[in-house]
Amino acid sequence: MPKIILTTTINAPIEKVFDLARSIDLHMESTKQTGEKAIAGKTSGLIELGETVTWRAKHFGIWQTLTSKITEFDRPNLFVDEMVSGAFKSFRHEHRFTASGDQTIMKDVFEFESPLGILGRMFNKLILTGYLKKLLVKRNRVIKETAESSH
Repeated sequence: MPKIILTTTINAPIEKVFDLARSIDLHMESTKQTGEKAIAGKTSGLIELGETVTWRAKHFGIWQTLTSKITEFDRPNLFVDEMVSGAFKSFRHEHRFTASGDQTIMKDVFEFESPLGILGRMFNKLILTGYLKKLLVKRNRVIKETAESSH
């Protein structure tokens, strides 16, 4: 199962970074290039434990729908979202936060599995892992810029 790990250092308090990372509205802002919109479940504001959100976005020229649920939540240290339904066979995204002086270390651990057996594994290796990493890096840059510009 592919795993993407990203670490982002942000010059802002941990509580602020945690809340920005779980903001539905900021997520949509960070994924404008895919036309991503929250269309069901929690569609704006801050997502909480047990809540779901259904996203609709265009990836690889195809409109796709994906529902994820917050399965773990420990403010301001951790939240986890996992796919309930969508194009993946499965995914789990851990969002970890650690205070370090005046900074916050935000760590993403994103594990996913594609359907279609060996074809899915080849697609992961050749295309999907890099594509997803690029999306996460962009998302983290928007979180960082927002946190640092408004504190």
